[in-house]
Amino acid sequence: MSRRVLVVAALAAVMAAGVGGVWLTRPELLRKFAHMEPQPLASASGAARALYYRDPDGKPSYSLTPARTSDGRAYIAVAPKEEKLSFEIEEEPAPVADRKIKFYRNPMGLADYSQVPKKDSMGMDYIPVYEDDGTDDGTVKLNPGKIQRSGVKSEPASRQVIRTVIRAPGSIQLDERRISVISMRSESWIQKVADVTTGSRVRKGDLLMDVYSPAVSAAAAEYVAIKSSSDKLGAGVRQRLQNLDVPEAAIAAIEKDRVAPISVAWSAPRNGIVLERNAVEGMRVQPGDTIFRLADISVVWTVIDIAERDISRIKVGQTASVRARGYPGRTFDGKVTAIYPQMNKETRTVRVRIELPNADLALLPDMYVDAEVGIGIPEPVVVVPDSAVLDSGQRQVVLIDKGEGRFEPRDVVVGFRAGGLTEIREGVAEGDLVVTSANFLIDAESNLNAALKGYAASGGQP
Repeated sequence: MSRRVLVVAALAAVMAAGVGGVWLTRPELLRKFAHMEPQPLASASGAARALYYRDPDGKPSYSLTPARTSDGRAYIAVAPKEEKLSFEIEEEPAPVADRKIKFYRNPMGLADYSQVPKKDSMGMDYIPVYEDDGTDDGTVKLNPGKIQRSGVKSEPASRQVIRTVIRAPGSIQLDERRISVISMRSESWIQKVADVTTGSRVRKGDLLMDVYSPAVSAAAAEYVAIKSSSDKLGAGVRQRLQNLDVPEAAIAAIEKDRVAPISVAWSAPRNGIVLERNAVEGMRVQPGDTIFRLADISVVWTVIDIAERDISRIKVGQTASVRARGYPGRTFDGKVTAIYPQMNKETRTVRVRIELPNADLALLPDMYVDAEVGIGIPEPVVVVPDSAVLDSGQRQVVLIDKGEGRFEPRDVVVGFRAGGLTEIREGVAEGDLVVTSANFLIDAESNLNAALKGYAASGGQP
């Protein structure tokens, strides 16, 4: 009778007793069953008897003797040749005469050690630990069976460019440097207003209104009179007109015609749209009153809110792309131009400004957008998969596969992380074989070995 059949019979008995789950997790007990002397499994008549009996409905209920269900149906007999279960048991390595036992450890993995052979409270032998089981080069060694069962996988560290994006919502804002306010610097009256309203698009030099100002008229008359006699004195009066913010085109017309006009044509100082119009024909304007407000929207800003955890990754000059909700499928490209030096304490975000060209004026102020800021390292760096890094919060460790079942825990300095990859700045070189799967199991084994070595180094008794 094969040893496998004996093991299965023993396991069936254990399951019938209702404690199979505990015994199945104990390799030492399985080995004991495997080494039992074969017992005859034949009846007196010589016919092979059943190995065990199972529930006819397939329920997890078994018996070593004929049995019946609660409704009187007989259990189904399972012959040895019908049994398909297979429990492969890893045999203990044959003892070597020159191997020296260091100490004995608890078979249940408890922190209990002995210098002499002994048994635990359940009668199980303590497991010997040999001096050559460990290594002194900082590595941990596992047998091939344990490596295979644990699913350990390794792959070489490579050199790659890693990049990712940070996504954040935002809105379109005006470029503060492209806003103009038109106001008078002296008491004035508006004689006529051009056909310009809020929202109108104007170009630099387009007529906005005709303005009568006693101060401007007096300066213009003086400029005409003095200009005819002395260019040197005329330059001073011309400066006076400029100080009153008279448009350059109006001053050039005075010089050409040599006539002081009653009203002056006021023109737009830049291309843009009219954001505000307060001009009404015949109204009196005091110095400083806003008559028109213009903005050039050929370049606009997108202001987005970046979470506090991501702000260290944002740098001025990084590329960004913006998608406006009003233009599905269209992307506007720009660059990060400013990171505002203030944190929003309610939302824990920082405002970041992206500058966008807007040649066709499609992007309008206060329009909602979704922005993506590209972050990463432009040059190739040594990277490993994220799963290869064991991070305790205070230190980061990578397990180096040295071959032949040996693994070396190595401290590393990590950098940027993106796309499932982690930059390794120190500790790992390109081509080093790193463990990417089941590395936490190897790390646990190495910590156990380190603890045992610590006992030996301190001269303590396990």
